[in-house]
Amino acid sequence: MLPRIVTFMVVVVLAGCGGGSRPAEPGTSRSAAASDPRTVEIKLTDAGCDPATIKLGAGRTTFRITNAGTGRVTEAEVLSGARVLGEKENLVAGLSGSFTLDLQPGQYTLSCPGGTSAATGVVTVGGNAVASSSDPLLEGAVSGYQRYVTTQATELVKRVKPFVAAVEAGDVEKAKAQFAAARVPYETIEPVAESFGTLDPDIDARVNDVEKGKPWTGFHRIEQALWERNTTAGMGPIADKLLADVQTLETKARTLTYKPDELANGANGLLDEVASSKISGEEDRYSHTDLSDFEANISGAQTTFGLLAPALRAKDAALANDLDARFGAVHKELATLEQGDAYPSYDTVGDAERKRLAALVAGLAKPLARISDALGG
Repeated sequence: MLPRIVTFMVVVVLAGCGGGSRPAEPGTSRSAAASDPRTVEIKLTDAGCDPATIKLGAGRTTFRITNAGTGRVTEAEVLSGARVLGEKENLVAGLSGSFTLDLQPGQYTLSCPGGTSAATGVVTVGGNAVASSSDPLLEGAVSGYQRYVTTQATELVKRVKPFVAAVEAGDVEKAKAQFAAARVPYETIEPVAESFGTLDPDIDARVNDVEKGKPWTGFHRIEQALWERNTTAGMGPIADKLLADVQTLETKARTLTYKPDELANGANGLLDEVASSKISGEEDRYSHTDLSDFEANISGAQTTFGLLAPALRAKDAALANDLDARFGAVHKELATLEQGDAYPSYDTVGDAERKRLAALVAGLAKPLARISDALGG
C-alpha cells in the first residue's frame, strides 16, 4: 500500500503579463502557410520537422503539430536558447495538438527529436517588439506561478535529502517508503525542469529514454535497484547526483520569468503526459507508485489553472466553469482508488479503471488547451 501524498501547495496572489496579438508576416517560408495567418502548421515526418525553417512576424502564434505517419518522431518544441517555451509530446501517427506563444523578434530553435535530417530547425521572428498587455489579473498569475515554482523546488530538495540519505545508508525499506513522496514536488513543476536542457532527463529519465552509451541517472535508476534488485548497492554516486541536480533545479528556477502562455502550455503538458503515456504504468514501472505521480501532475496543472482562472473568467466564464468541473471529476475518480489514506500499487488497477481515468484526464486536457486562445482573444 502506497501512502497517499498530498501535494505541497502554496496559496498565492494572482497576476501576469499578457501578450499582444499581431498576425504573421505574409512572406513566410514555404512552410508557414496556414488557414489562419497566426497559425503555423508543422508536420512530424521521419525526417523531423516539416517545415524546419519558418519566418514569422512578432506576436501571438499558434503552432499546430500533426504526426503525418511517422513512428520516429512524436514531439515538437520551440526553444529560446536551451529553454523550452512550448511543446507538444506523445503525438503518434494521426494525432495532432497545438500550443500558442507570444513571440518577440529574434531567432528560436524548432526541435523534432528523432528526425533523420530535420530534427532541428529555426523559427525567425521579425518585425517590431510587441508590447505586453497590462492586465493585472495575468500579471498576478505570472508572479504567483513564480512563487509556486520556487516553493515546490525548495520542497523537492527538502524531500530528496532524506531519500538520498536512506539510499546511502543502505536502508532499502526506508528508501522505498520515501520514494513516492520525494518525487511529488518534481511532478507538479516538471515542465519547468524540462526547460533546462538535460536537467529533466538527468533527474527523471526512464531506461528507454536514455541514448545508447549515455549514463542512466536519477529517480528511476534508483527505483530499479530498490524494487527489482532489492538493494542500494552502487547507488551512492547516483543518489549524490540526484541531490545535486535537484539543487541545481532549485537555483535555476529562482531566475525564471514566465508569460501566461507558458503557464497554460505547461499545465496542458502535464495532463497530456498522464493521459497518453503515464497511464500505461511506464513511469514508475518498478515501484508501481504511479497514482502518486498522477495526483501530483494533476495538482500542478490545477494550481496553474487556478492562477489563470480570474483572468479566464473575465473572458470566458463558461470555459473556466467547465475546467473546474472536470478537475473535480478527475479528483473524484482518483479518490475512488484510495484505500484509507493510501493509494494501492498501480499494478492492481485494472484496464477498465485505467481507461476511465485516461478518458477523464484527456477530456480535461482538451479544454485546458484552449486557455491561451481564450486569454489572448
